[in-house]
Amino acid sequence: MLGKQKHAPSSINTLVGAGTRVVGDIEFSGGCHVDGDVKGDVKAVGGKNAVLSISERGSVEGQVVAPHVVLNGAVKGNVSASERLELGPKSRVDGNVEYKLIRIEVGGEVNGNLVHTSTVRDTKPQPRKKAAAPHDPARAKDASSDAGQGQAEADQATTQEGKRVWPVNVVGE
Repeated sequence: MLGKQKHAPSSINTLVGAGTRVVGDIEFSGGCHVDGDVKGDVKAVGGKNAVLSISERGSVEGQVVAPHVVLNGAVKGNVSASERLELGPKSRVDGNVEYKLIRIEVGGEVNGNLVHTSTVRDTKPQPRKKAAAPHDPARAKDASSDAGQGQAEADQATTQEGKRVWPVNVVGE
């Protein structure tokens, strides 16, 4: 099917099995699958093809950083997927999500900010050019206040790095 492409690694090098609890950080390369609980950061080291998958039974309490993340469980912390993030129907993220491509199934939940990583600094809102002064002074005052309000809203949605950040609370049906 079109759009149903999965990013499964050729092999899973790291496995946190069901009933297993890891206290501490995990660094992996290749593929990592979490069925248990991790209290610490989970980070891919090396390669744009690394994949982290967290099953419905799995959970991470800490930062998650990998090029490809497939989430069906829970993460209490920020998630950063430099290539692709897939949130399944039973996924829950309590933290900010940074992504290049994202797919959220109905039922997937994000409680935090969504930040699109390919947004570059040159997309920062540019100052508006001043319009020619209209003949009616009252009308000119209204036009300038409307322009200022739109610019203020755009400024609120921009972080210091120039990335667009929109606070969201997404809950599927």
